[in-house]
Amino acid sequence: MNATGETIDLYDVLGIEKSASKAEVKKAYHKAALAHHPDKQPEHLREEAEIKFKAVSSAYEILFDDEKRATYDQFGIEGINNPGMGGPGGMDFEDFINMMGGMGMGGMPGMHFHGMPGMGGMGGMRGDGQKPRGRDVVHQYEVTLEEVYKGKTVKFGSSRNVLCPSCKGSGGKEGAKPKDCSNCEGTGSTTSLRQVGRNMVTREEVPCPVCHGNGKIFKEKEKCKKCKGACVKEEKKVLEIYIPRGAKNGEKIVLEGEADEVPGYTTGDIIFVINEKEHESFARANLDLTHAIKVTLREAICGFSRVVLQHLDGRGISIEHKKGTMLQQGQVLKIDGEGMPHKRGEAKGDLYLIIDLVWPDEEWLADDNNIAKIQVVLPEGQTPKFDDVEHVDEVQFVLTDLDVS
Repeated sequence: MNATGETIDLYDVLGIEKSASKAEVKKAYHKAALAHHPDKQPEHLREEAEIKFKAVSSAYEILFDDEKRATYDQFGIEGINNPGMGGPGGMDFEDFINMMGGMGMGGMPGMHFHGMPGMGGMGGMRGDGQKPRGRDVVHQYEVTLEEVYKGKTVKFGSSRNVLCPSCKGSGGKEGAKPKDCSNCEGTGSTTSLRQVGRNMVTREEVPCPVCHGNGKIFKEKEKCKKCKGACVKEEKKVLEIYIPRGAKNGEKIVLEGEADEVPGYTTGDIIFVINEKEHESFARANLDLTHAIKVTLREAICGFSRVVLQHLDGRGISIEHKKGTMLQQGQVLKIDGEGMPHKRGEAKGDLYLIIDLVWPDEEWLADDNNIAKIQVVLPEGQTPKFDDVEHVDEVQFVLTDLDVS
């Protein structure tokens, strides 16, 4: 069964009778495969043709195989998904149903997209009387962390189709009498297949490419002189979007009604999806920021007061570490209110500083005088004693980068 409750008949997919011989199955397959081969289709129909081609191939694989065909004749397509059977071309039952249901078997030999029993047709109006919605245009827009910290206004040139002002989107001269488009049977729309997974497709209603969604076509001499029957003209304009402070990765900015205009359709939107670039020093977690800061061993012990980083808006951030406590490697310092801004109001998240200790270099450590000074100043501290050990082995070690955390 497909999504509309119809039983899917693989014989109908290939346009053959149930009693067809293997030779007839093969002949029908070659005919359908040739008709729907992607290389034989114009660019705008190639994706849909590829999906149809896969469906035809899957139907042929079942019906040409005696064992699979017998199983199908007895149990229907659900029987093909029995354990060990593997389904057509490695697809499971759900994949195949989605493929065939998405196609509605439209475009197959003897089949049509429009007005199939139980399919509800593909008229220019929806069942509730409203216009069908045109396609949205989605853009992935890359931004830096600095830009979403401060906010950004972006202007860009846009080119789109709008209804021809001369014929108001009819495509014909005033008073001309059109006839129904044979491609969409006057509905103004066709069913398009869009692949959303390895073997998954969705079916969506799109404007007919022949009549440009109008449902009518005119003779050449009766076409609108301005748009030459295309129903639309190109419009160029400057659009503007604002990326708000604190915008999140994946957030959408919508320009309503700025996509292509199509006769009989509600105009879709232009949608910008925010893609936040990874920052070289800051890391973001919702409204909080983290940043590693370099602190020398001397500063960690003796204290300091200085600028430790440049913030995303260019400000220097200064902190004071007082003597009396020692900063440790990996220790985290929290600064309230210095994270990412909320989209509304003046509140901000927090900034977390991760201590990265800078140790003396090897040249300094190789100086015996420096080591002697350290030995005099630093306390010995407490180390474990092993006085009761009877035997001691002296071993060698090497430095390693092994993470044992």
